[in-house]
Amino acid sequence: MTNYLKILELLKELKEKYPSYNLGRHISTALADYGDTWGSTDKEILFAFQKYSSELELEDSTISEDYISQIIEDGKKLDYGKEDDLL
Repeated sequence: MTNYLKILELLKELKEKYPSYNLGRHISTALADYGDTWGSTDKEILFAFQKYSSELELEDSTISEDYISQIIEDGKKLDYGKEDDLL
């Protein structure tokens, strides 16, 4: 499969995983760090999209706000005893 077709397949996958993101958002975000892409090869653009896709997946796997809130609430309930015991 050519790099061009791999880019198209990756764009299809991104559309399935992130249906609320439009094509322009994917393209502009994926290529934002590359400046003028006029002379970029398909291989370079594929790499940019693969990197972008990986970053999106990483963002999805971050800790949820509910979990963080639960940790904070649990921390407030800890009993350390007297203040002198901390020193």
